[in-house]
Amino acid sequence: QISRTPSFLKNAWAKELVLVVSFTIGGLIIILPTISPCTKYAIMINQASPYNHTVLLLDHGNIPNGSSHSQDPQGPSLEWLKKL
Repeated sequence: QISRTPSFLKNAWAKELVLVVSFTIGGLIIILPTISPCTKYAIMINQASPYNHTVLLLDHGNIPNGSSHSQDPQGPSLEWLKKL
């Protein structure tokens, strides 16, 4: 079975070049983002940056776990990003 693979690829390359190239590009599109360091850093930034929406709270101090200001940092620090 393994000895047939090189001959199959050689025939496919000779006869259906467009299909081989398109499948190769499609495979790279699927595989490369999973091994890219950019994906790693994008995930880390998204985890450290919570969604901040401006919300008017007129609680008069009655909400115990509400932040004092909508822009207060809430999550891990992004100091590692500044050091890159």
